[in-house]
Amino acid sequence: MVRGKTQMKRIENATSRQVTFSKRRNGLLKKAFELSVLCDVEVALIIFSPRGKLYEFASSSMQDIVERYKRHTKDTQTSNKSTEQNVQHLKQEAASMMKKIELLEVSKRKLLGEGLGSCSIQELQQLEQQLEKGIKNIRARKTQVFKDQIVQLKEREKALEAENARLSEQVPHQFFGLVVVVQNWFCALVKLLVVLKVWYSGRERIK
Repeated sequence: MVRGKTQMKRIENATSRQVTFSKRRNGLLKKAFELSVLCDVEVALIIFSPRGKLYEFASSSMQDIVERYKRHTKDTQTSNKSTEQNVQHLKQEAASMMKKIELLEVSKRKLLGEGLGSCSIQELQQLEQQLEKGIKNIRARKTQVFKDQIVQLKEREKALEAENARLSEQVPHQFFGLVVVVQNWFCALVKLLVVLKVWYSGRERIK
């Protein structure tokens, strides 16, 4: 006769419950022993009967295994707590970074003249000062670029004059006049560019 599958629920009959407990307890203790021997592992098994009687099995020392378990769970809890703290810290940093980005976007729009309706007089004055400082820095950089270009043009002019002198010794007399005219025209153009650069730079400083 095939035995039916045991339902996983509390056995109501006290006698049957005690018999089942005794049989399965012994089987469980036997399995714990076999596992420790066959697999060379530390096994600790603690059972309290319905009446509070203690049954236990330990492959070595119950106290040593329990202490090892406590250390392991403590380390795991500490690790989990540390991980949770790191996650919270990263969330706070991300929120702070998002706030900074929002403030930068607002500041950028205001510098472009957008969203000024809610600005106070003090805020508008601060924006004006920032813009003036920015324009001043831009003009200073532009002036420096003009100066660098003027230096380059003057160096180019000197190089052309030296080339003119060299050609005057090599080019036949009948062609030399034409070469001189062309180079003089180019030198005059370079000088004109230098003058225009200086004039424009001075005009920008007056503004």
